[in-house]
Amino acid sequence: MNSIKLRKPIKIDGKPVDELTYDVDEITAEAFAEAEQRKFQASGSKGAITAPVIEMDYSMQLYIGFAAIIAVNPKYDYNDLLRISGRDLISVQRVGRSFMLASGEETEDSESEAGKSVNASETTPASSTQA
Repeated sequence: MNSIKLRKPIKIDGKPVDELTYDVDEITAEAFAEAEQRKFQASGSKGAITAPVIEMDYSMQLYIGFAAIIAVNPKYDYNDLLRISGRDLISVQRVGRSFMLASGEETEDSESEAGKSVNASETTPASSTQA
């Protein structure tokens, strides 16, 4: 389990909280869908199907970060986490971003390994033109 140290503490149940634990591996399908729905609500969207570039969907990354926090802190809810402000939002967004890009990391590693084996067996013809 990891944690985010807040620069600006928030109040949850009347108590100041300056550190939030999270675990992206505890995000369930239901939690993922709820994060997406809340992102749509926050943006005023009706949830229309779009094809956002994951790296650019900062709002979705933020809500996935919230989901990772709520997953290990079931007494917290989105209304509590919406009190986070400033640079602390970026810390939460980075959690979501790492989750959203995790599947791409495996692909990149697999592709780079595949690329190494392809490149290793390639032969480059020698130039027949003299300089």
